[in-house]
Amino acid sequence: MQHIEFFDKFHFEHRYFRTPPPPALAHFIDFFWQTDFDDLLAENPGGFSDVLFPNTGYTYLINLGTPYVMQVGERKFDMKGDGFLPRHQSIECYHRKGNNLFGIKFRVSPILFEKKINFSEYREYIFPLSYLVDSGVIAKVKMAQDFKQRTLLLSNYYESIILKQPAFKVTEVSNPVNIVLEILGYSDKQNDFTTPVSAFAEKYKVSARTLQRYFEMATGASPRKLIQIMRIRKATEMLVTDPKNFRSTDFGYYDHSHFYKYLKQFLHKNTITRLRPHLELLASMHQGDI
Repeated sequence: MQHIEFFDKFHFEHRYFRTPPPPALAHFIDFFWQTDFDDLLAENPGGFSDVLFPNTGYTYLINLGTPYVMQVGERKFDMKGDGFLPRHQSIECYHRKGNNLFGIKFRVSPILFEKKINFSEYREYIFPLSYLVDSGVIAKVKMAQDFKQRTLLLSNYYESIILKQPAFKVTEVSNPVNIVLEILGYSDKQNDFTTPVSAFAEKYKVSARTLQRYFEMATGASPRKLIQIMRIRKATEMLVTDPKNFRSTDFGYYDHSHFYKYLKQFLHKNTITRLRPHLELLASMHQGDI
């Protein structure tokens, strides 16, 4: 059995615990999550997989159960411990009885205020999470009674990192982390995915090369790549939820063929065999639903 993002909406919306971060972390974290698969795995003893398409940011994975398999792009990893998962490629997690995962989906990690970390060094693989989170914190997360306690513990942990910083460091517009967050926030809220990187660089009084370095350091990807991922994800969400009113030009695509090119690239994954995702979504524009 295989669940596919955008298509198996019930599974992704109701078979994971999920909660947004507190307001102080809203710029940094998209959400906390944890698998809730006991009943589903009892019904499917052979297991199943979940496919997620490219996204911005990265995920911290804390393993609360038995070993599992994670595929990043075309490469599979046998995971026993905890990991840092870059989200710029498609991923597929293979779930079996005994598996239980807790995760944090980051836009940008507050750890950048505390440590000199360059996320461009963490691009293509899953890396041990011990590089980025103190082992004592991970141990407390694993000992916590439930999802709510884990979320509270980690929210307090990351809020404390921010509170320990001098006020100017967290709020200063010229801080590289803040520049990255502001640009991502602007592009998302204004649905502006066509402003060139050079225009953002001019606004923040840095060179385009420096701005690219800021993005790669904070997120592991270039500003152009992240903004294009954000754009195709928002367009795909709109196509899924309201196909009759979908217009590709609302997202800065020149026309339908321009959008089709990016949609096909975005939804391509060799392990998906039961449907052709881009064709299913395009057909929905005429059917009214999926």
